[in-house]
Amino acid sequence: MKQYDIIIIGGGVVGCMTARALSRFNLKILLVEKESDIGMGASSANSAIVHAGHDPYPGTLKAEMNRLANPMWDEISAELGIPFRRSGAYIVAVGPDECGCLESLLERGHENRVPIEMISGEEMLRREPLLNPQVSGALYTPTAGMVDPFAACIAPLENAIENGVEVMTGTAFTDFIVQDNKISGIRTNRGDFGCHWVVNAAGVYSDEVMHKAGVRPEFKINTRRGEYYILDSTEIEMSNILFPVPTGVSKGILVFGSTHGNVLVGPNSQEAPDKEDKAVTAKGLSEIWQSAQKLVPSITPRAIIGVFAGMRASGNATCKVCGIDYHHDFVIERAEEVEGLINLAGIESPGLTSAPAIAERVVELLKDAGVSMAVRKDWNPIRKARPRFNHLSRKEQAELVGRDARYGRVVCRCEMITEGEIVAEIHAPIPARTYDAIKRRTWLGTGRCLGSFDMPRVVELLSHELGIPVTEVTKKGPGSEFLVRPTKEVEA
Repeated sequence: MKQYDIIIIGGGVVGCMTARALSRFNLKILLVEKESDIGMGASSANSAIVHAGHDPYPGTLKAEMNRLANPMWDEISAELGIPFRRSGAYIVAVGPDECGCLESLLERGHENRVPIEMISGEEMLRREPLLNPQVSGALYTPTAGMVDPFAACIAPLENAIENGVEVMTGTAFTDFIVQDNKISGIRTNRGDFGCHWVVNAAGVYSDEVMHKAGVRPEFKINTRRGEYYILDSTEIEMSNILFPVPTGVSKGILVFGSTHGNVLVGPNSQEAPDKEDKAVTAKGLSEIWQSAQKLVPSITPRAIIGVFAGMRASGNATCKVCGIDYHHDFVIERAEEVEGLINLAGIESPGLTSAPAIAERVVELLKDAGVSMAVRKDWNPIRKARPRFNHLSRKEQAELVGRDARYGRVVCRCEMITEGEIVAEIHAPIPARTYDAIKRRTWLGTGRCLGSFDMPRVVELLSHELGIPVTEVTKKGPGSEFLVRPTKEVEA
């Protein structure tokens, strides 16, 4: 049985940032992810916002992690080549009845030590002319920003791999190996692995993982589904993040720009007991659209090019011993019931924002537990991003094509993604072995045609580069194959 110092369960943004933080130390580390690629859970379908931190209740772990992590994104994005823009964000009141909510949020922002200011409705309309003319005021949080959510997973884990961390996708955790009330390893669908410590970053399944160790049986993840619209960047342009006044269960339905250029609308918040239920619903989409038009009346259905849904892991429990209410707060703890387990659970919004600070808190927990954390002298914090053809100048494009002619062959016309970019991702430190894996890394197939032009060519490239038949090429892993047989092959 192969031995490690630490095994991380889960390849979402929290697990990936934790792997990178731990790669600084002289430790043997393995990250396991049950899906065919990393970042396929909650990290694949969220608002991609680095929150300023005005919203979490003061005194919660959410508030603390958000406050600590927000300023970390400038350095992290620069070191890892993650698209990030500190755009600021607005919480917008429409009509006089909503202005009172802004006052309470302003006070909470001050308690959380977040830069925040009140602006008038007239000033808000000047900053965002597309807004509802009935806007009565807004709160402005200048430290909020936009980030590429897929790069936020891929980049830190690639950097961790370059610093010695091992990664196994398609590897599902099934149980712990426990000896004398101490975790000594994990069981997976691909065999057993020994370790001294396990970091549970399993997202919506983090409660089930901790229960396997007999830890905190009263804690339960209540999944909520959030649905979104994607709008065509050629139909509507917006560089702002617009929040409505929040509700009791969410920050409300947003209209917001992205690092990619598209405008997104969403999410709503629906109870979804099935943790894999990412279906969009007619009722939910209608709710989103009506709320969005309250903020931005000019958006029209002709701008819609896609819809998607994601799950958020909302924790719910009250500790029977200490009486702490974990409802809607993060759980970041060293388990007391068994030795060798760190739980990162209930990491809903602002989980993406908080991930770098959560990772550093894991380092602190391990140090407090007496783990030898000798810093590696050869640790390299830099991960060089691969070239994006459409983001280069004409001169840079010509130089790139001169070095590799594949960058001169455009595969995705909407987003100007080239064959060279696709092949580079297939052979990257975390290989993109499926269509969706390439899409997450390059944004291929996210334009108006939604991949109808590029898909056949991408299937050919995956088949050729991976050395597999085209019938084995998948959209997102086993069971999602594109092709059954050649068109002219007659079945007996």
